[in-house]
Amino acid sequence: MSINLSLNPYSLILVTSEFANRRIDKFLSSVGQGFSPVLSRSFIQKLINNSRVTVSGRAVKSSYKLKIGDEIKVEFPELKPPSVKPEPIPLDIVYEDESVIVVNKSAGMVVHPAGGTYSGTLVNALLYHCRDTLSGIGGVERPGIVHRLDKDTSGLLIVAKDDFTHRHLSKQLRDRTIVRKYLALVKGNIKEDSKRIEMPIGRHVSDRKKMSTKTRKGRLAITEFKVVERFGDYTLLEVRLKTGRTHQIRVHLSSIGHSVAGDRVYGGSQKSEVRSQKSEVRSQISIPRQMLHANTLGFIHPKTGGDLEFETSIPADMESVLKFLKSEI
Repeated sequence: MSINLSLNPYSLILVTSEFANRRIDKFLSSVGQGFSPVLSRSFIQKLINNSRVTVSGRAVKSSYKLKIGDEIKVEFPELKPPSVKPEPIPLDIVYEDESVIVVNKSAGMVVHPAGGTYSGTLVNALLYHCRDTLSGIGGVERPGIVHRLDKDTSGLLIVAKDDFTHRHLSKQLRDRTIVRKYLALVKGNIKEDSKRIEMPIGRHVSDRKKMSTKTRKGRLAITEFKVVERFGDYTLLEVRLKTGRTHQIRVHLSSIGHSVAGDRVYGGSQKSEVRSQKSEVRSQISIPRQMLHANTLGFIHPKTGGDLEFETSIPADMESVLKFLKSEI
């Protein structure tokens, strides 16, 4: 396959036998994952819909199946990536060497710029801390970012300082060899001591900002959990991710009727009543955010080959909610 991949003015790709019969949008987005900035499938589809992608001189649809010898031409609009500036934001660094950083992200911090937010993110803090030593695979908005946590989820994540490390860690994610465990406080008393949830996750059919297990185009998602402690109306779980879909833990737990406590998107109100076992009075607790914390992270170091595993304690806001629940038992 011959590729001339550049953002200006165009890219040329000659299709060989190994890529025949693949959808053109999937093919181009897979090629774009190695480009900086990353060319997502949705971006590729916009180019196709605007007739900026041609095959042997003619416009095609996203569903077009490639043929041997097809010459694909992709014309890019002028891209002006937003300026993401370094900011002296304190970081809770659990581990750091010349290749990787493991950060304990606080709840409320956005991982990378998106949707008009270009300040106060983890990336802004990393740019200040690392200067020019971050992987460029994620582009100007996501330098070094291998995986993400939701804004209101706290806990551990990996950051890559160079492209080799980034690719190696991304492969570990795809191969499901990275250990990712979370503590999740959920609504309701879960009877099973452990459970495996295996349901596809995709965009919600009517609300495109949400994910759902009831979707037209879901991707395989596997979540496993075991009960750590029961509090009557709530249950504390240790959750292990086997795949990494958007909002996976929150969507899967909500789908079985046990949404994460404090989750406004998938679980409703943050104010909850707790049935006290000491009296007939029902106490009320205001939960500040979704009670989800990535407490354990393990991976193979891309350069040394050594096994690394890190664990962090429950953050103060989550600990205070657990103490309140224990006091009512």
